[in-house]
Amino acid sequence: MENRKDYRLEKRKLVIGGAVVGVILIFLGRLFALQLMSEDYKRNADSNALLQQVQFPARGAISDREGRLLVYNQPSYDIMVVMNEQKGVDTLDFCETMGIDKARYEQRMEEIKDRSRNPGYSSFTQQVFMSQLSTEEYSRFQEKMFLYPGFYVQKRTIRQYDCHSAAHILGDVGEVSPADLEEDDYYRSGDYIGKLGVEKSYEKELRGVKGVRILLRDAQGRLKGRYMDGAFDRQPVPGKNLTLSIDIELQELGERLMKGKLGSIVAIEPSTGEILCMVSSPSYDPNLLAGRERGKNHLALAADPMKPLLNRAIMGQYPPGSTFKTSQALTFLEEGIITPSTSFPCSHGFHFRGLTVGCHGHASPLALLPAIGTSCNGYFCWGLYYMFGNRKKYPRVQDAMTRWKDYMVSMGFGYRLGVDLPGEKRGMIPNADFYDKAYRGSWNGLTVISIAIGQGEVNLTPLQIANLGATIANRGYYITPHVVKEVQGEPLDTAYTRRHYTMVSQRNYETVVEGMRRAVTGGTCRVADNPWYEVCGKTGTAQNRGHDHSAFMGFAPKDNPKIAVAVYVENGGWGATYGVPIGALIMEKYINGRLSEQSEEKARQFEEKTIYYGSGER
Repeated sequence: MENRKDYRLEKRKLVIGGAVVGVILIFLGRLFALQLMSEDYKRNADSNALLQQVQFPARGAISDREGRLLVYNQPSYDIMVVMNEQKGVDTLDFCETMGIDKARYEQRMEEIKDRSRNPGYSSFTQQVFMSQLSTEEYSRFQEKMFLYPGFYVQKRTIRQYDCHSAAHILGDVGEVSPADLEEDDYYRSGDYIGKLGVEKSYEKELRGVKGVRILLRDAQGRLKGRYMDGAFDRQPVPGKNLTLSIDIELQELGERLMKGKLGSIVAIEPSTGEILCMVSSPSYDPNLLAGRERGKNHLALAADPMKPLLNRAIMGQYPPGSTFKTSQALTFLEEGIITPSTSFPCSHGFHFRGLTVGCHGHASPLALLPAIGTSCNGYFCWGLYYMFGNRKKYPRVQDAMTRWKDYMVSMGFGYRLGVDLPGEKRGMIPNADFYDKAYRGSWNGLTVISIAIGQGEVNLTPLQIANLGATIANRGYYITPHVVKEVQGEPLDTAYTRRHYTMVSQRNYETVVEGMRRAVTGGTCRVADNPWYEVCGKTGTAQNRGHDHSAFMGFAPKDNPKIAVAVYVENGGWGATYGVPIGALIMEKYINGRLSEQSEEKARQFEEKTIYYGSGER
């Protein structure tokens, strides 16, 4: 019995001893992790003796293609707080000095400590309490800063816009979001990042690299100067400057012409793919999204029913209307469905097997060039009908549809072109699977005949329509459109220099060019004709539930073209009503460098014209 008691006692001693050893090992492991594996204790110890001040780099400036400065930096100041140091602060005096109430002070302190809103928060590091102080606010705070322990001033810069246009291209800069902090460890809470436009798409080039200045504290936390005479300081590296392809004077003219209207203007230099202007209307002054009022102004713009924040040039997806007929002519020519001399009848439209697609009055029958010149619906409906009904070449209608789609994709439709701006949409080019699902496999060329005239399921962005004009101007290729011409002397990415050839031969492009020239000299684009250079153009009147949309696509001069332009005015009616004259003014301004007196008067008239959305009044 005694041996049994000794055994139990010995077993109990082992259990207790094992538990003690386990606790000691856990304690030692935790101590090892905290002191050697974690930076927290080292950072806290360093923070008692050292203050690391982030030195923000100057963000890169932005200029237009002529070197005119559009965006630059202005000095700004942030109030920073180290939470474990701000003890004994007279909060009422602080609030009075900074023009805020105590409730706002306490709210901001809670926001700073909320790790869900401020990831990586530490009470030993500087946090942004108030940003973008004016010079007057900074001076007022600086005089009394010694009364507010734990509060510091950090100098940085904010964006200043030297123009009141091109907001959708330039974009804006705002405070980083929690998602930004998770995505890129370069940023800390309170940092700024590009939110829209080139400020966003070229953020890494524009932002530069942060520096740091290390200051020494005494036992009371007072700053005693630079640590080791700045031996461990790092100088910030400024961001790179951008030169845009935009001509700001052309951009300003485009925004004048689109005042009071919904729609877009896009102009491209065909030989380079450089975007000369990109207008989305309505727009807004980019200065509204700079400074401390950015948040309030952004909310107001977002609530506007006219959607001024929407870049319609790359996000608007519209039926291209008759501008699309040029792509159909190219496809039918290349496929051998027609020749330039092929004629089709048009008795106020396309009539076949009870199906009618209406058209305006003109000569009939007619060949390809006058069909482009007069924008004949019947001609292109017949072309699509014969392509989709060619059973020798395409055993099934699905095969014809796939071939047709391949042509469209090669011309830059149906997918994003890849412009160097955020938010580009792809538009819509239907395929055989789409119609098989829609019509349960039972459909033919007549079912989808409206795609021949840019209606039905076809949708393009204004950028894609302008790129069609640039492709025709180049006689068969395009370079991906882009708004940045140069990044501080560095060559552009090859994505913006490589030629994309279509499936159509140069010979057939020359035929369509002649048809577009015919439209200007004696067809639907006569308003665009002028004595200084040869214009080639194509109108578009896109059907809509209300008033039709007015569109135009063209380029000039005919040979060695300098500019291709697309105009799209929602509810503008006939293409010749708004699209053609606006496009003509844009081309004249760019090619001649100015508008004639007569053209300037036309521009003033368009500036004063307003389309009342929804009511249908003009």
